[in-house]
Formats: sequence, C-alpha cells, structure tokens
Amino acid sequence: MNALYDIIGIPFGYLMQFINYLCKNYAVSIIVFTIVTKIIFLPVNYKTQKNAARMQLLNPKLEKLRKSFKNNPQRLQEEQQKLYIEEGINPMGSCLPAFIQMFLVFGVLDVVYKPITHILRISKSVRKQACEIAGVKSSDLRSELRIREKLAEAPEKFQNLGENFADRVNEFYDNFNVFGANLAKYPSLSPDTWNREAVILALIPFLAGLAQLLSSVYSQIRQKKMNPNLQGQGCMTAMMYLMPLLSIWFAFKVPAGIGFYWIWSALFSFVITFALNQYFTPERTEAINEKEKEKARIYAEKHPEKKTFMQRMMEQQELMNQQQNGGNNNQKSNKNDKISRSEMNKYNRDKIKEARRKMAEKYGDAYDDSDNED
Repeated sequence: MNALYDIIGIPFGYLMQFINYLCKNYAVSIIVFTIVTKIIFLPVNYKTQKNAARMQLLNPKLEKLRKSFKNNPQRLQEEQQKLYIEEGINPMGSCLPAFIQMFLVFGVLDVVYKPITHILRISKSVRKQACEIAGVKSSDLRSELRIREKLAEAPEKFQNLGENFADRVNEFYDNFNVFGANLAKYPSLSPDTWNREAVILALIPFLAGLAQLLSSVYSQIRQKKMNPNLQGQGCMTAMMYLMPLLSIWFAFKVPAGIGFYWIWSALFSFVITFALNQYFTPERTEAINEKEKEKARIYAEKHPEKKTFMQRMMEQQELMNQQQNGGNNNQKSNKNDKISRSEMNKYNRDKIKEARRKMAEKYGDAYDDSDNED
C-alpha cells in the first residue's frame, strides 16, 4: 500500500512543488492544489454522474420488471440484463471511474502528508535518518508529520543531518500560515493561551466536519429524491452524522494543515457534485441517453464479434442455467431408474409394438395391436 502511495504521489508531488514555487505559501498552495486535482478528476466525476443519471431513467422500467417477475428471480435477472443491453447501459459503469478516482486520491494524500519529500525534495537517505531519530517508521504515511513534531520538541537531535535538514524543514513550516495561524501545529480545545492562532486552529476540525456534513446531507437529499423507495435510509442517516464526527475527532489528532486540506477538498467536491447534478437535467439526460444508445448500436453493427460487458454476463448466466438444467435432467433420470418392474415391462412392450408397427408400414404388411397382447 505504501508503494502505491509513493508511485502515484510522484506526479502529484511535482505538481505541488510547482504550485508552491508560484504561491510561496503552503496553505495557499494546498487550496490551489486541491482545485487543480479536482479539475483533473472532473472527467471521471462526469462519467460517474452521467452513468448514474442514465440509470435513473431506467428505474420505472426496472420497477415494472421487479413486479412482473417478483416470484422468478432468474427470469428477472435475465430481463434486467436484456434491458441494460437494449439501453446500452452498464450498471457497473460507475465502478471503474470511482476506482480510478480512489486510485488517484492516494497520490493526492501522499503529497499532502509528505511535504518534506515532495516540496523540499530531501533525499531518501536523510529522511530515513530523520525517521530513526524521531522513532517512527518511514513506511508510515504520517511519518513526516511526526518528524516535524519531534523536530519542534528537540531540534538539537536533527542538527547533524545533511542537506541542512533542520533549517529547511523549520523554515518551510514557519511559512505554513493562514491568518496568522501556523498550520503545522496541532489543534487543541485546551491551549496554553486562547489567542487568535489558537482559535483558528481549534475551528479547523469543526469546519472540516461541517464541510463533510454539507456534502453528506446534500447527497442523502439527492438520493431520497431520486430513489424515494430506497431501503436502508436509517443506516444512511446514521452514517451521515457519524462520518463528520469522525472527521472532527481525527482532525484534532493531526496537524491543522491536514484538516485545512479536508475543508477545501470537501467544499470543492460538493461544488462539483452540485454543478453536475444541475447539468444532468431529465431533458438533457434523455438526450444523452438516446445518443449513447445510438452509439452503442452503431458500434455493435460494426464490431459484431465484440461483446459488451452485459452480453458476456448474459452468456455466462445462460451457461450456468444450462448446467443447472442439465443437473435437473440427471436428477429426473435418476428418478426414472427407480420405477417399478411392471412399469418397466410396460415401457418395453410399448417400444416393441412401436418397432413392429414401423416394420409393417415399411413392407406394406397389415399390423394388428391385438397380436402383441400377452
């Protein structure tokens, strides 16, 4: 997992370094970096939202199928798959974009958590020595945050590190300010002195939770509007309040800069989600849906040998049904093996009579069923 963070974080690290070079303030750099990364993720968000909007159009048809085949789950699944193929929709289409976005978020988090690596470009060997002095594992995502904490407590322990480590790290974090508050410090509800900096730092976790709550409330309202009969509303409501509370709690456990990033990330995510929901009106979604259906039809005609995801799913389902039916036929055959002797004798007599009748017809002879009675 740490290797994943490192690999994906490299390109985002260079992006953040460039932004910080222009802004000269890490707090401002975080805001600009968040905006840029959200723009990078916009095509992925668009595709996810588009697929969700198209699925919404199918809800009346899907509900009708559920009512028609509520006692036949196998037939219901087959009819749903046929509908997806006709409409050119992959019900799993939102999964890949969401996975890609989650994959890229690893890189964003790596940059935010590791400014010593991505902004100051301190070599790996020096960072490793700093981790040993601080008593933290270099594989820990928050190792550089902990190094900063130990450096503030005992700066003399880091003075002999190469690349002017202590001075560069201190200078960097000293400029990590917003409205006079150093975001390298930890928020606290019981500071030594309640001054402007202490108030700003204490507010950051609550603002992070509020931003998370805003997104959660909007998402739930949207879900209820789109799916009024959706099950599990109670669980969703509990999660809506639980996640912001966890954000607040965790934001008090890390430097204020992390909570500061969460605030802007949640706000920009909300803005993008809201904008896309406003864009995908029923009329526009209907037009997009027709266009996508036509595109899928033309592609299928030009590439008949290539099967869509849903077609492969249907073939797989049909194969499973055949195997199951084959098993059922074998069971019936096994039941036939247990018929009585008299039934078996009657079955053999009928077979012999049928064979004699066909022979008589073949050679033009007369055939009388009574001749074959015992």
